This record gives sequence, structure tokens and C-alpha cells, in this order.
Amino acid sequence: MKNTYLYFVFILISAQMNLFAQNIKNKDNYNYQVREEKGDLNNDGKMDKITVKMDTLNETRPLILQIFLSQPNGKLTLAVSSTKIIEPQYPIENQGKFNGYQIPTFFIEKGILTMWSEIKGGNITYDFKYHNGNFELINVKKLTNNATKGYIDENTIFTETKFNLITGLRTETDEILGSKKTLNKRKKIVLIRPLPKIQDFKFSDKKLY
Repeated sequence: MKNTYLYFVFILISAQMNLFAQNIKNKDNYNYQVREEKGDLNNDGKMDKITVKMDTLNETRPLILQIFLSQPNGKLTLAVSSTKIIEPQYPIENQGKFNGYQIPTFFIEKGILTMWSEIKGGNITYDFKYHNGNFELINVKKLTNNATKGYIDENTIFTETKFNLITGLRTETDEILGSKKTLNKRKKIVLIRPLPKIQDFKFSDKKLY
């Protein structure tokens, strides 16, 4: 009877250990690289790197952005890692359906890390700049249209939004495609302090800008 009890205890512990090991293993399955860009992000004259990887074992296909900065010895060190900035390809709330957007594209130019993403009815671009050990959001540019029939025609109005987070100036301009005349222009000051950091930035934050 004692041996039987010990046997069941052993089985229970083994099962728990296997479950724990499986959970650890499942924490990081970002095994497929979909983006890589190189450039100087912190103005030290050395090449830094960003990568975007997908977890192909997870049904939602989540993505992780990682930023690597060059060190004096020439090696790259992970500075930022975020799974919140890019929406999974098959979000849970979509019940297994594709989110409809391509994976964001990244650029590095003149020390600025730019992220270009598709959104409903257009696209949005974010500029992040390295400052005091963080990548801070400094500019947002968004282009949307009011088409509701699934196509664009001569009556479609395009709205371009430019938001300089450093000055706080946010400008919206309405135009018709092909026309040089501005239909409407709106300006206001929106101060966000402190500036959003890339590690805290979420893909759903696009609604804020």
C-alpha cells in the first residue's frame, strides 16, 4: 500500500514537472524571422540591428520585436524586446481569423527607427528615437480615407494626420485624391508626457493618434 502511494506521488510530481517544463518551453517559440534591419540607432557610429520573429507554434502567430545595440567590443546586446507592439496574425478575439494586415515594416535612417503599419482604411507610421537609454515615440503620421464601398472613387476624402509629439502639434488635413485643394485643415496641441517608450507601446495604441 505504501509503495502504491509513493508510485502515485511520483507520477503526480513527474506530470507537474513536465507541465512546468512545457510552459517554459512555450514561452519562447519565436522561431521564424520575418524582418531584419541594420543601422546606427544610438549615434555611436556602429551598426545596430532590429529583428521581428514569429511564433509559428502558437495558433495566434504572435510576433516579437527585438532591438540589438552594438557594444564597444563589437558585439550586439539585446536592448529592447516587445511582444505588444505588433498584433498577432490571428488574434484570439478574431476566433481564428486573419487580422487582415501585413506584418509591419521597419526602417532605420538618420538614427530614427520607423515602423510602418497597415490600419483600417489606410496606414500609420511611427518614428522612435533613442534618448536617455530608451526609444521614445517622437512622430506619428497617419493616412486614412472614408471609402465605405470597398473601393476609392473621385468622392473619396483622404485625411492625413501629422503628430509631432515633441512639440505637441497635431494637424489633420482633408483632401480629395488628385486635387491640390485642401478641403479642411485642423490643428491642435496635444502634449503627451513623458513620451511613450517603445517597450510600453501596444499595437492598439494606434487609436490614440
